Amino acid sequence: MPSFRTSSLSLFLALPFFLNVTSSRSQATEPAVKPLLQAHAHNDYHHARPLLDALDLGFCSVEADIHLVDDKLLVGHDRKDLINGQTLEKLYLDPLKDRIQQNNGSVFESRAPFTLLIDFKTAAKPTYLALEKCLARYQNLLTEFTSTSVTPGAVTIIVSGNRPTEFMATQPRRWAAVDGRLSDLGSSTPASLMPLISDRWPSHFKWNGRGVFPPEEKAKLQKIVQRAHAAGQRLRFWATTDNTAMWHVLAEAKVDLIGTDNLNGLHNFLKTSPPKAQ
Repeated sequence: MPSFRTSSLSLFLALPFFLNVTSSRSQATEPAVKPLLQAHAHNDYHHARPLLDALDLGFCSVEADIHLVDDKLLVGHDRKDLINGQTLEKLYLDPLKDRIQQNNGSVFESRAPFTLLIDFKTAAKPTYLALEKCLARYQNLLTEFTSTSVTPGAVTIIVSGNRPTEFMATQPRRWAAVDGRLSDLGSSTPASLMPLISDRWPSHFKWNGRGVFPPEEKAKLQKIVQRAHAAGQRLRFWATTDNTAMWHVLAEAKVDLIGTDNLNGLHNFLKTSPPKAQ
């Protein structure tokens, strides 16, 4: 009987140790999130957990619309949708900062690049100046741009929507770059100012994700991709049909960012249907 009590007591005292070991082993063997370099969360703030839902699925790019209201950068598509306190810092920059600190300097453990696309819904220059002031508090996390160089950081900020392109071009040092348009392809604008080219799909293509992608449009898309990549720029389209047929076309053409509102759908597609070699 005494030996039984001693054995039971020893086992009881050792139990937390075994539980901790088991928990540690479980965490150590749990597979890390696989970053999906082409996955872009369009209007990411509409999801139940802005930013976090996309990161859990490996999205390497997210998009947030912002409005400058009383010196605050509020997130939302329309002014009527804005909620006091739902700022760019609270929903995106602070969670990214915490995650980067946890991952020793990177959004993902694999150190995959990450893009935060910020779509300005209010006047270009005032919104940008407010953003610039905000980003100064996070600059050690951000990609740095000059007129001739790019120094990668854990997060690359790209300004879309109402863009103060000419003003940003005059700055010797920036923590954000500009989202260009197809009309900018072949211009003298350097990739250090305009590393991403984005445009509205229906403005350039008739195919809507149903039926066969016309050969002439496929050739046109390939030429656009080649021109962007030759200039050191990435490519994105918005207003694309959110289905697997469209995703196949964009992935196979090597369009760099595929936007979606269906996070799980695109995640499953990119994990199980890698682009074919060109």
